[in-house]
Amino acid sequence: MNSIELGLDTFGDVTVDSDGRSLAQAEVLRHVVDEAVLADQLGLAFFGVGEHHRKDFSISAPEVVLGAIAGRTTRIQLGTAVTVLSTDDPVRVFERFSTLNAVSNGRAEVLVGRGSFTESYPLFGYDLGQYEALFEEKLNLFVELLKGEPVTWKGQLRSSLSNQVVYPPSQTGTLKTWVAVGGSPESVVRAAHYGLPLMLAIIGGSPQRFTGYSDLYRQMLERFKKPLMPIGVHSPGHVAATDEQAKEELWPHYAGLMNRIGAERGWQPIGRAHFEREAAEGALFVGSPQTVAAKIVKTVRTLGLSRFDMKYSNGTLPHDKLMTSIELYGTKVVPLVREQLD
Repeated sequence: MNSIELGLDTFGDVTVDSDGRSLAQAEVLRHVVDEAVLADQLGLAFFGVGEHHRKDFSISAPEVVLGAIAGRTTRIQLGTAVTVLSTDDPVRVFERFSTLNAVSNGRAEVLVGRGSFTESYPLFGYDLGQYEALFEEKLNLFVELLKGEPVTWKGQLRSSLSNQVVYPPSQTGTLKTWVAVGGSPESVVRAAHYGLPLMLAIIGGSPQRFTGYSDLYRQMLERFKKPLMPIGVHSPGHVAATDEQAKEELWPHYAGLMNRIGAERGWQPIGRAHFEREAAEGALFVGSPQTVAAKIVKTVRTLGLSRFDMKYSNGTLPHDKLMTSIELYGTKVVPLVREQLD
């Protein structure tokens, strides 16, 4: 278990300055690059940026951001969290990530999913009623592209390809590609069917409740005669010197984020009791390095993980707090996790 990879994710959440004023998305994007550079300097395994098309998240072109990061880093793997494949073209996604893989010297990864937000569907002219069909067909084509050979393919929602070569070819022969799953057994089975690594997005409730999904994935890999593949988890978190400091720093920003999204989706507003439950037993990895490390270790052991990525950005939580959290994650949490898993 000492081979666990520990990384970080962000959506480029729009943060505030010391006076509580929202920063421009352009400044937030520059901060994201600085945050990734720090993660690389600390020796973290992975840095992921999530695609969104809304005012509270600044990253709408993740490959461009990752290209900027690639130019200032040397070791860290770079990928998405997620790429909304349903509303993109698989050929273009492959071309962009193969390019990123080249300029980063083989450090690119792709995390494909349907997205938990739906703003990209009307924005790019897709029918939300085809939510399932779009992802299934586009993933099917993307898997063909990953083979690194001329592609002949026919679908219902996109033009066909005949012995088509896509450029640039990946210098590593393929692209490491994960499938993101938020809670659908059918999505778990789909990932296993294609023999792709599984990334579980656990953003609420106990991580232990996803044991059924990790078990199902391994069973389906065996049934489809696929080799054993990695399982990862993406969950929100924040690290500070003490549990109390971490929770006090995070709480107002986390509440603002969750209640803003909740209002869009018709959810009841959350209160401090909900936050404390998520911190104690749920999917919120918040606290001192010791507390966060212990919770990661428990999750890794329970689900049999190969990767854990903490979404360190949480609503309007300021850049300086994010940088401190990243530093503590890299210098304190990671060594503690490795020590306890050894």
